[in-house]
Amino acid sequence: MSYPHEAPPRRPGAVVSAAALLLLMAVGAVAYAVTNLLVTAGTVDRFREAARATDAGAGEIDGVASLLRASTVLSAVLGVLVALLLVGLALGLLAGRAGARVATWVVAGLGLFCGCCGLAVLVGQRTAPLRLGADDRVTADLLALVGDAYPGWWIPVNAALSVAQILGYLVVAALLTLPSAGAFLHRRAPRPPAGPTPPAGPVPAGYGRPPFPPAGPPASGPGAPAPAYGHPSPWGPPAGPVPPPPGTPPIPPPSAPPGPTPSPEDRP
Repeated sequence: MSYPHEAPPRRPGAVVSAAALLLLMAVGAVAYAVTNLLVTAGTVDRFREAARATDAGAGEIDGVASLLRASTVLSAVLGVLVALLLVGLALGLLAGRAGARVATWVVAGLGLFCGCCGLAVLVGQRTAPLRLGADDRVTADLLALVGDAYPGWWIPVNAALSVAQILGYLVVAALLTLPSAGAFLHRRAPRPPAGPTPPAGPVPAGYGRPPFPPAGPPASGPGAPAPAYGHPSPWGPPAGPVPPPPGTPPIPPPSAPPGPTPSPEDRP
């Protein structure tokens, strides 16, 4: 049994633009994760070389280097997961799922918060260096060397990416608030027609009738209803003439039709 398929509604430009922006941000997240992994090796080498000029021991230098590698790997894994999430949201928007819009708003809010925090950390590292106590002066010096170990273009690129992330989530959230996006994402799926649909082609004999007669022989006895006179029984023709209902006066036999009166000569 098949139902007629309706043509899918056309996606509005707001939904297409929001999905395209989410896909672009997903590509950027993966590119950032890969670049961060490639840059880490040279960053660790430059950090170790600069840390030898300080009073830090080998154990402290190895600890900061391990922390730098672990944070880089964790950041890359989170970037790939975020990219997969953004791709799933984009596909959900293009498919017209209403839940994708709510999920996109939630992710956009979290992305705005993380982007603002990342930008604040970058600005704080440049304007207010980390200050620790006298006992932790060596750790403070090592952490300050980590920022200087990155390439010169790394900090400006991170700042630009944080600003782009904030603007991207704001634009996506604004596009999904438009009436055209709301009408597309809240449309109702067509319902199948009520009742059975006849099969295609010629209708076979007996379609729509019960395949078998009622189970059991017809009821008989004093209290059984008599079949209607003149109607055939559903189980075949009656074995003999159908008796009239009880109480019906007998029907007299038909009399002979009147004929010509015989002449006296013809009488015996």
